[in-house]
Formats: sequence, structure tokens, C-alpha cells
Amino acid sequence: MLTRTPASRERDDATPRHDWTRAGAAQLYGLPFNDLLFRAATVHRTHFDPNRVQRSQLLSIKTGGCAEDCGYCSQSAHHASGLKASKLMEVRSVIEAARKAKAGGATRYCMGAAWREPKQRDMDAVVAMVEGVKALGMETCMTLGMLTDTDIARLKTAGLDYYNHNIDTSERYYSEIITTRTFADRLDTLARVREAGMKVCSGGIIGMGETETDRVDMLVTLANLEEHPESVPINMLIEIPGTPLAGTARIDPIDFVRTIALARIMMPRSFVRLSAGRTEMTDELQALCFFAGANSIFVGETLLTTDNPGEDKDADLFRRLGLDGLDIEASDGANAADGASADGPGCHGHARSA
Repeated sequence: MLTRTPASRERDDATPRHDWTRAGAAQLYGLPFNDLLFRAATVHRTHFDPNRVQRSQLLSIKTGGCAEDCGYCSQSAHHASGLKASKLMEVRSVIEAARKAKAGGATRYCMGAAWREPKQRDMDAVVAMVEGVKALGMETCMTLGMLTDTDIARLKTAGLDYYNHNIDTSERYYSEIITTRTFADRLDTLARVREAGMKVCSGGIIGMGETETDRVDMLVTLANLEEHPESVPINMLIEIPGTPLAGTARIDPIDFVRTIALARIMMPRSFVRLSAGRTEMTDELQALCFFAGANSIFVGETLLTTDNPGEDKDADLFRRLGLDGLDIEASDGANAADGASADGPGCHGHARSA
């Protein structure tokens, strides 16, 4: 094994790579906790202001009745979660909700629909939502499931900034969680969205019964894409009664922080979003995640169909930790500490994974 000085190691960590191996990533994941956090925090400070956190808000524009069988999801028609399906929201209602989110400090508005893929009859309304939110001066993100090339072209023309499509877990463990869509399907959608010129948001859910190797493999898949996702949401499983994953043993909080830190090191210029599950996290756990490199959250009371801490709790936590939000210009890349273009966040409240 080569011996490297701490300085050379830090320079290597700060440079984006796309040739990660499972062995190399697993070695990082298994470092002594203090060493791992130091390396992750050092990378984070190279590219970002460590005391500024991007804030987005997420809205379910069409809830329930999804044809997918994702084992964690309350919105799947396959599960007896008690959630009733709804129709697609009216455009004006979505835009008004976005207006309120902006007034509350959100710079990006993320819209999610419980679909396997959008129906053509709904695309006019979806496009109008993108255009309306853009007109407010906010960044836009959507999660709609799989897309046709025509869908992608229409969303791009409408001005959609980010598309969220999570890979959820490792390729090995994927079929244990979802059977109605393949891991390759997800990667194909990501590739076509990227080819169209939109930014990508893709991450996963931790605590679904996966192994440490599965967590590492999920991040290796994302970090070895031709371009890193601009946003990497890391979600903690929220156990929802009536879903197959209800009753799953909760992940060790230290292992969750390790996953955040590994994502930061492997994708140094991406925003790493501390996403679903924050209502189950102590303030101390969230503080460790921010130190490990998480620099994006969802604000508001809900994430699609699950609870979120809410503005008062987040404001109090930010005050106690000395954190500030980002403005739109900074969240789109202007706040990179080294002047490089920092990548932006996307969305996922894991009650449904697009």
C-alpha cells in the first residue's frame, strides 16, 4: 500500500473522480470515525462554505395510486398504507404554494408525482407548473418516474432545472425492494435526462435492511457516472405502516453519518442533501451530518406524505449551529469556496422514490 502524506491525500480527495472501486470506497467507509469526518469536512470546505445550507421545498403534486411496488412507499397501490389516491393538482395551486415557499426562504421548488411514468394527458399541466415556478425566480425540480424522450424534451424546453430519479440502493439489493422496475431502468432515465442537458438529482435510502457493502456500492454507482449528480439526497428510512419495510430495524446513527461523509468525499462538488427522516434524528445527529458534508435540506412541514421538522425547528437548529441558508445564485454554484462551480441539490422525500 502506498503511503501518502495528509496534504496529498486532501488534494486527492478534493478532486472529482469517476473510477471508484468497492474496495477503495469501503476502506474510506471503515476509517476511524474521527478520521472519516475530518477528511469529509476538509473536502467540504474546499468547495463550499461549511456554514451555509441550501433550502428547498417539496410538494406532492399527485399523491397515491402508484403502479410501482417500492417496499418503502406509502403511495404504492400494492400496499395497504391507507393513503388515498388523488388527482393531479391544479397549476395555480402549485404556483401559489411555490410562492409561499419562496417567501419562507426556499430557493428551489421540487414537485413529485406518484406515477410510474407521466401520462401524455398530464404533461401540459406539468409543463405549466415548471414555467410558473420558474417565473417566480425559483429553481425547479421534478420527480415523475420514467420519462420518454418527448417528455424530457418538453421539460427541458419549459425550463426544468433538475430531474430527481433515485437509484435507492445497490444493484444487488435493489430487487429486494422493488420488482416493477429494474435498476437498469433507473440508470437509463438518468442518462437520457443528462444527455438532454438537465441537471441530475439522484441518491438513495439508508436503513432498508441493506448491508454496509450495499451502501458503499450505491455511492460507487453514482460517483462513477460520467458526471456526478448535482444533488445526492441521502434519506433515512421512515417506516410506514402497511408497507413491506414497516418494522425494519433502525440504522445505527453513526453508520448514517458515515454514509453522508462517504458521499461527500466521493462526490466533492455535489450538494449532499440530508433528506427524509430528519424528524427521527436528534439535533446532535443532524449537526454531525452537517459537519460530515451535508449542505442541503428540505424545509416545510411535510415531504410528499411524511412529516418534516418544519420552519420553527429548522430555524432554531440553524441558529444554534450558526448556519445560514443560501440564496438562489449561491445554491446554483456561486458559493464554491475555491471558485469552482458547485453542483446543486435536487429532491426526494422517500415516501416515493422516483
